[in-house]
Amino acid sequence: MTIRGKTNKLNKTILLVDDERPWLDIMSHVLKEKSFKVMTAESGTEALKKLQARKPDLILSDVRMPEMNGFDLYQHVRSEPKNKGIPYVFMSSIDDYDAIHVAKELGADGYVAKPYDIDDAKSTINQLLVKFVNPTM
Repeated sequence: MTIRGKTNKLNKTILLVDDERPWLDIMSHVLKEKSFKVMTAESGTEALKKLQARKPDLILSDVRMPEMNGFDLYQHVRSEPKNKGIPYVFMSSIDDYDAIHVAKELGADGYVAKPYDIDDAKSTINQLLVKFVNPTM
């Protein structure tokens, strides 16, 4: 649905993947405040199951997770033709040059450091949504 040239945000779904529940809760709260639908997964395996049920408009994934790290998840996501067009952004609390380099080599759409306060979280999410999900916001 379009209203005055703007995409209806209610139709947009963000998949958040992180093994830290408090982080998922903060990010989910911020996105829901902006009227986005939110799916959360606490592991790469759980994220892949959620992707089978619904295709999100953006994936925000932690890099360092047990079992399947964010890079491995990215490769699984991209190996499915139906998922190739989903913007994929890595997030990490570690501003790691090597991780950023790997993300770029893999072809990820972005890499951002995790903010630790709610204002930083809102700012980061707004920037990502404008860039990848709803450029007319």
